[in-house]
Amino acid sequence: MSATSLRVLSLIPPMTQLNTPYPSTAYLTGFLRSRGQPAAQRDLALALVLRLFSREGLQRILAAVQAIPAHERGPASTHFVQDFERYFSTISATIAFLQGRDTTLAHRINTRGFLPEGARFQSLDVYVSEEGEDPLAWAFGALGLQDRARHLATLYLNDLADVLRESVDERFEFVRYAEQLATSQPTFDPLHDALQAPANLVDELLEQLTLQALEEEQPDVVLLSVPFPGAVYAALRIGQTIKRARPGLPVVLGGGFVNTELRELTETRLFDYVDFVTLDAGERPLLALLEHLAGRRGPQRLVRTFLRSNAAAGEDTGAHAGEGGTGGSTPTVRYVNFAEPDVPFEDVGTPTWDGLPLGSYLSLLDMLNPMNRLWSDGRWNKLTVAHGCYWKKCSFCDITLDYISRYEAASAKTLVDRIEAIVQETGQTGFHFVDEAAPPKVLRALAQELIDRGVSISWWGNVRFEKTFTPELCQLLADSGCIAISGGLEVASDRLLKLMQKGVSVEQVARVTRAFTESGILVHAYLMYGFPTQTVQDTVDALEYVRQLFENGCIQSGFFHRFACTVHSPVGQDPGAFGVELLPLPPSPFAKNDVGFIDPTGTDHDAMGDALKKALYNFMHGIGLEQDVRRWFSVRVSKPKVARDFIAKALGA
Repeated sequence: MSATSLRVLSLIPPMTQLNTPYPSTAYLTGFLRSRGQPAAQRDLALALVLRLFSREGLQRILAAVQAIPAHERGPASTHFVQDFERYFSTISATIAFLQGRDTTLAHRINTRGFLPEGARFQSLDVYVSEEGEDPLAWAFGALGLQDRARHLATLYLNDLADVLRESVDERFEFVRYAEQLATSQPTFDPLHDALQAPANLVDELLEQLTLQALEEEQPDVVLLSVPFPGAVYAALRIGQTIKRARPGLPVVLGGGFVNTELRELTETRLFDYVDFVTLDAGERPLLALLEHLAGRRGPQRLVRTFLRSNAAAGEDTGAHAGEGGTGGSTPTVRYVNFAEPDVPFEDVGTPTWDGLPLGSYLSLLDMLNPMNRLWSDGRWNKLTVAHGCYWKKCSFCDITLDYISRYEAASAKTLVDRIEAIVQETGQTGFHFVDEAAPPKVLRALAQELIDRGVSISWWGNVRFEKTFTPELCQLLADSGCIAISGGLEVASDRLLKLMQKGVSVEQVARVTRAFTESGILVHAYLMYGFPTQTVQDTVDALEYVRQLFENGCIQSGFFHRFACTVHSPVGQDPGAFGVELLPLPPSPFAKNDVGFIDPTGTDHDAMGDALKKALYNFMHGIGLEQDVRRWFSVRVSKPKVARDFIAKALGA
């Protein structure tokens, strides 16, 4: 397919992450340029945070706080007003420090007398020993000057975020911004009402940044990538701004949230903010759409695309690039999927970060755990080893959707070519492979290619803890630059692992994770609670397994999340096979993904979840590993049925 002359601007809306660009725009921009298509990209999430947390931004926040009567202000806002001069004098230097532009400031930050300290600093109290030692000494030691200062600077920013929530926008978060407006919402009403409400300071700054991007890039098409529910509200605010300023400019919505939640979209009001909504891998739908906008194909030949139609006139309003209006006729949402093959993964091109301010991202340090910190600390080049999942059997996963079900791998030569090109462009050798589960066969070939070509990088990614990861393979991965691995242990119960078709056992996970650890690779375990038929005893036993994995040095980090049944997963499509009954979903013209269910065990998983998360937080800091896991539960639970030396025996110790 030939390229068009239309200039495409891809935008990352608030909020995704602040330490490194979300990769979707880099993928699409690189792909479009490989086809000779003019393309640019901007990260409005980072730009918004930098605008808010500047001297000018703090002055505007102060004005918003002072507009609230003193007796109605929250504690964070009250502290902010009282200590404003210190915040004002330290904000620019602190941001520069977190960007890596002023490392010597760490000395002053670590004195604990430079930054104003609000409620977020109280979290340090949990580390104070009975002897009154430095609360961070255990984590950072004498040589952890930069890390210690970045943790303190992160707490400082979190204090300021609390001020924003109290006095400007109660939905503000650094990652999950206003996500409650979008997550599995059967109605568009909450988003519509929020978008019609008067703009607050955050909205005003986002509008300014949007208009600035339009002025500087002069695009013919704008792409909005919404990977998470926490990016939807801001994406539609951007679309709203574009419609007001440039009503003829086509706006396209896509990304992970769209692919999972909007597959049955019939909500016409969404198209007041965007013109087209595309599903799944974006390369082929985007090529078809650009051909359509250039007048080279009709709307009936779009690929996996929703648009609003004028039902009476048989007309697609999206074909007129957002000129709006339906002539008094009833609008409907039309889905068009002309049969064309997807672009092979081998041919999608090399991602490019050109246009993104790589030196301006913030290296935050929320979590002291050395593995857990990788998600927010440091700027990583994000790259995909393969499209989809080679296993695609897990019953909790959306295995019916394209991003899981269509598995395609690129050759090791192609992958290393991409890696070398990215290093050449960015000057940075850290890579995060963002696969659902990177295939062992491809990782082995990739590692060997990196070693054979003398390419030195540091990388981490997600895998399945399967037996293919032998000590020999783990060492090869480490030799190629692997520093950390994450993977799903999920329920830590052999019965439930079999039910969810995970294809692993607790004993196998122990051996594989130990092999990674002994190769010098950090290991993070994704953990789950609340899976169908999971009992209280299952949960207690799972926590005991996890305790032993930490105790035996198999894993260094983990995260417990509550199981959510989705309509695209095997549990959602065949609940009877998992012993549960689905709750009926209301008619949903907008989002549809999570679905409630009735579990015959009647377990109060919310009460169990608090204990699991508290225990895991302590385990990651080396606390409580010798103690009975029952101590973490506020309710009376039975003794674990797991032998306290189960993992040690599995490892042959």
